[in-house]
Amino acid sequence: MFQDKTVAELLSLQNNKANTIVDVRSPSEFNEATIPGSVNIPIFSDEERAEIGTLYKKVSKEAAIERGLELFSAKLPTFIAQCKQIGTPLTVFCWRGGMRSKTAATVLDLMGVEVKRLSGGVRSYRQWVVNELEKGVFPPDLIVLNGYTGSGKTILLHRLVKEGFPILDLEQFAGHRGSIFGQIGLTPHNQKKFDSLLVYEMQKHFNEPFVFIEGESRRIGKVCVPSFLLDKKEKGVHVFIHLPIEERVRLLLDIYKPWQSPADFNEAFQRIKRRIHVPIAKEIEEALQTNQFDRAVQLLLQHYYDPRYAYSTTRQPQENNHMILAVSIEDAFEQLLALTESLKQARHVNS
Repeated sequence: MFQDKTVAELLSLQNNKANTIVDVRSPSEFNEATIPGSVNIPIFSDEERAEIGTLYKKVSKEAAIERGLELFSAKLPTFIAQCKQIGTPLTVFCWRGGMRSKTAATVLDLMGVEVKRLSGGVRSYRQWVVNELEKGVFPPDLIVLNGYTGSGKTILLHRLVKEGFPILDLEQFAGHRGSIFGQIGLTPHNQKKFDSLLVYEMQKHFNEPFVFIEGESRRIGKVCVPSFLLDKKEKGVHVFIHLPIEERVRLLLDIYKPWQSPADFNEAFQRIKRRIHVPIAKEIEEALQTNQFDRAVQLLLQHYYDPRYAYSTTRQPQENNHMILAVSIEDAFEQLLALTESLKQARHVNS
């Protein structure tokens, strides 16, 4: 007979990599928010879940259960085969640790698969995430990457990961790059998904001496960064990246590829058009319409993003500030590595 596990027990299993977490909810539920690291093997499709929900509300609980069993029984061979292919013990969960996860765990147990069930489902995990954020405890010092739009801060974060450094990529957690154009080509995440990804990564880096992070504002797309992390960011070591505008334009074009979705860029521009001096706004709009994206990006930087960023930097703390004046993103990364080494050595001397 399968056993129920608490969130704490599940996290212990996950940390030891001795267990695979399986979300048996529908694909739309999984995409909205799940436990990071889990895989989705749904018992019902979105349409089937809606059908069963309608039966539950309009007919009876018994009718909904009967229809659910009818639908799931036809999928049993495929469901069991998918779970067996994973090759590790499993912990299954649904929304509240109810009928779906109980049925899945029972069937898998009968078929000889080592399986457990998360008590309380993803709702209990969500409550754990909320509690962790309310504690507001994250011991590592933060090294904060700042710079004008297009300075390659996210690129630098990803290169740091490849070198083995710990990071918190808030834009990745948000599914948004943080600007008015930030969601183009991405799927913005809701607050639940952002919180889960943030706490998951914070737990991984809890015992690190320092963690790299971008100098994000409170809101990134649809989500808000928790206050304790913003406060900690303000007290961190701030590194300001300066690149020539030509290099910034090149990096932005490489990231956004506006020629792949020109209509989306023009739509986003319309939302900020009124904030730009009329002749410049007209020139940007014409550049977008004629696919002169390099010109449009440079004008946006010079007349919209750079002035806004220059104002925000006047409120940055002056202590623990470091400047990197680079000619390219490669140069900036080499300087960042050298600065990081000097910060490590200074920390070692002071400890």
